[in-house]
Amino acid sequence: MAAASSSDYNGCGAESNEANSKWLDAHYDPMANIHTFSACLALADLHGDGEYKLVVGDLGPGGQQPRLKVLKGPLVMTESPLPALPAAAATFLMEQHEPRTPALALASGPCVYVYKNLRPYFKFSLPQLPPNPLEQDLWNQAKEDRIDPLTLKEMLESIRETAEEPLSVQSLRFLQLELSEMEAFVNQHKSNSIKRQTVITTMTTLKKNLADEDAVSCLVLGTENKELLVLDPEAFTILAKMSLPSVPVFLEVSGQFDVEFRLAAACRNGNIYILRRDSKHPKYCIELSAQPVGLIRVHKVLVVGSTQDSLHGFTHKGKKLWTVQMPAAILTMNLLEQHSRGLQAVMTGLANGEVRIYRDKALLNVIHTPDAVTSLCFGRYGREDNTLIMTTRGGGLIIKILKRTAVFVEGGSEVGPPPAQAMKLNVPRKTRLYVDQTLREREAGTAMHRAFQTDLYLLRLRAARAYLQALESSLSPMSATAREPLKLHAVVQGLGLSHHSCF
Repeated sequence: MAAASSSDYNGCGAESNEANSKWLDAHYDPMANIHTFSACLALADLHGDGEYKLVVGDLGPGGQQPRLKVLKGPLVMTESPLPALPAAAATFLMEQHEPRTPALALASGPCVYVYKNLRPYFKFSLPQLPPNPLEQDLWNQAKEDRIDPLTLKEMLESIRETAEEPLSVQSLRFLQLELSEMEAFVNQHKSNSIKRQTVITTMTTLKKNLADEDAVSCLVLGTENKELLVLDPEAFTILAKMSLPSVPVFLEVSGQFDVEFRLAAACRNGNIYILRRDSKHPKYCIELSAQPVGLIRVHKVLVVGSTQDSLHGFTHKGKKLWTVQMPAAILTMNLLEQHSRGLQAVMTGLANGEVRIYRDKALLNVIHTPDAVTSLCFGRYGREDNTLIMTTRGGGLIIKILKRTAVFVEGGSEVGPPPAQAMKLNVPRKTRLYVDQTLREREAGTAMHRAFQTDLYLLRLRAARAYLQALESSLSPMSATAREPLKLHAVVQGLGLSHHSCF
């Protein structure tokens, strides 16, 4: 496949050609038929052979069934169907035993499917939620033929509008039916028990007790019923449960579960909530002016992309550090981490076909792509340490490799302080008169201050007397007509024994 004809911007104000670009165009396939987003991309050595592969949770657009795809190089190695749309994909180590091969976790619907060596290993299902008592009572009446289908529909619609808890899938399907189909549906399902099942909205990993790269990790799940669950990596039991005011859509964690950790959750109500260990509810809240489209942690800074086409940097306590305006809408975000140089930066895919890389608010690099990028992933792929994988809106696949000699340099005139700020001023040398004056001010500083205060009080007294005299003689210092607005102000110029009073 021909290499992509995408250009590169070096962050210093001019576009460069292929020889001066920081990236090597490894592969470009506009017909790869991969439709996903950044949360459903993961890179891992799934077989322990040193060959890192790309895991893709494909959404299957156009009525196609969602699929789990595993790519080796530019080719799809295996693919398997999924029962529901994928929400997130992550790789993690479950145990310390040899061989140290990571497991693959894929969140889809109410379940997390765990694979080892690309074979199904475990299926974790979210616990069922208690049904609405009023909804349960209505279906019990329908079971005993004490209520007709039309009345049942009206009562269920009333519950859906007023109740905080959502209805079950059975009731929602019933409300979508035509009047002629309701009676048959009630006769078929009235004997079934009401079940209310939530779904997974986001997922990430949290180190269990060590901060090492190959340490055992726990799965952290965000659910539709405004909860966060931490799962044990071996038994897949719920270790911790935390509540949120809204549904989480993006998660970022730091620390270890057994020691201390912080968890940031961006929710649908436009807020970011910070939770710590042993806290059942959020400790801090960051209120955004628009809906979040991405959340990335860079060292100790939370970088948030919003629907107002801007990036924001926050501390974990909610203090805003900086804001950068984007030239187009942000479609996706992810972390770029170059271990060899200790670099962490944020990658943003924009609607105008650009991929911008920022370290804090400094622009490092701009990559131009043939189509808008909808998902990003950076890491080891195959045997290359620094590989950038992008999928486009039309289903294309772009693979770029960062050159070993590439160094990201901060630049660009649109962000950061101007270059003139770093220039030294030509300050004249201290003269003998300046030194003598400084010594005199040190020795007579108290007397000078007292003299200034005395003159200031006298000035205020004289101004008050003049103002009183003007009022008594109808000579007001302010104009009484709106056509000629005139005010009198007293200004003191100078400091010390000699000063001027201007009116």
